[in-house]
Amino acid sequence: MLEELADFFASWFANTNFKPPYIDYASMFQIDPWLIVIGAIAIIAFLVITIVLVIRAHRRQVSAGREDLIGKTAEVKTALNSKGTVLIEGELWMAISEDGQAEPGDEVVITKVDRLKVWVTKSK
Repeated sequence: MLEELADFFASWFANTNFKPPYIDYASMFQIDPWLIVIGAIAIIAFLVITIVLVIRAHRRQVSAGREDLIGKTAEVKTALNSKGTVLIEGELWMAISEDGQAEPGDEVVITKVDRLKVWVTKSK
C-alpha cells in the first residue's frame, strides 16, 4: 500500500514541472564564530573571578562571633561592681569585671566571652 502511494506521488511530480524549492537551512542558522569566542571568553572570565572571590572569602579570618570580641576594647556604660554593662561596637553586653571596679566611661578589654556575658579587665 505504501509503495503504491509512493509510486503515485513520484509519477505525479514527474509529470509536472513542480520542483520543491531548495532552502539551505544550514546557512540560515549559522552562528558567527566571533560570537562564540566572545561568549566563551565571558564565561571563562566569570568563572575565574568567581573562583578567586570564593578562595579569598575562605581565607579571611572570622570577623563575627565570640572569637572576634576577645581582645577588643569596650566602654563601660554602668558601673562595674563585679557586674554591669559595656558598649561593644554599638551593642550593650552584660559584663563581669575580673579586676575590681570600673566607672562609666572607662575603657576595658574583653578577655573572655561566655554566651551573652563578657569578662573584662581595665585597660592600662
